[in-house]
Formats: sequence, C-alpha cells, structure tokens
Amino acid sequence: MCALPVGGTVLVVDDDPDLLDALRETLDDAGYCVVTVGDGLEALEYLATNPLPQLILLDWMMPRCNGEEFRRRQKAMPHVRDVPVVLLSADARIEEKSDQAEAQAFLKKPVGLDQLLAVVAKYVQAAERAG
Repeated sequence: MCALPVGGTVLVVDDDPDLLDALRETLDDAGYCVVTVGDGLEALEYLATNPLPQLILLDWMMPRCNGEEFRRRQKAMPHVRDVPVVLLSADARIEEKSDQAEAQAFLKKPVGLDQLLAVVAKYVQAAERAG
C-alpha cells in the first residue's frame, strides 16, 4: 500500500500483466497510489478488505470474473457501490458496454497518456470532493 498518495488511490483491474505494469508506472509517476489486480474476483477481495480507492479502472474482458460480473457484484455491495468505475477495453462496442455497466466513463485501448491522466484526475478529484 502507498504511504500518503498525493493524487489518491486508483485500483486497476486487468488480466494483462504488461498493461498493469505500464498503468502502475504511469499513474505512480503522476502521484497516485496504484493497486493492481488480475481480475474482478481479486478486485472484489481487495475492496472487501482494504480502504476504498477513489477510482477503479476496469478491463471488460477478463477470465474468472469479467467487467460485467464485477460491476454486478460491486453494485450489490453497499460500501463499494459508489466507487467510480472507468472501463478499459479494446472492444469496438465499449461505449455501449460502458452505458450497460453504468460506468462513469470508458477508455478505448490503446489509451493515450494524456487521455488516461485527464480521466483519472477528473474522477479522483470528484471522489475526493464528495468524500
């Protein structure tokens, strides 16, 4: 866990270890505390036992527990349901899936650095103002 993150905590959920490393490094360099997990089940376990992040970056297509299943379970957990979620996917229908999952936003892979940082900053700052 990070000590005193400047920008807040972001939980990144993706089954691609190379992408997890890249996102961790990028967001860490931008001042965020970054927690990475490999699928929705690991994310649910993390959320049940740790302080809540300000934002969840969620891959849509993962083994064991995909983005859709994660969102269904997240919304059923009262203490976790309001953590904002931004979907990450290379799926051509990601906008439709984002609406279906009631995500705050979506980022199409491969995501540009400026776009990633802008979206993360927007939702982390909003979560900090609300909480």
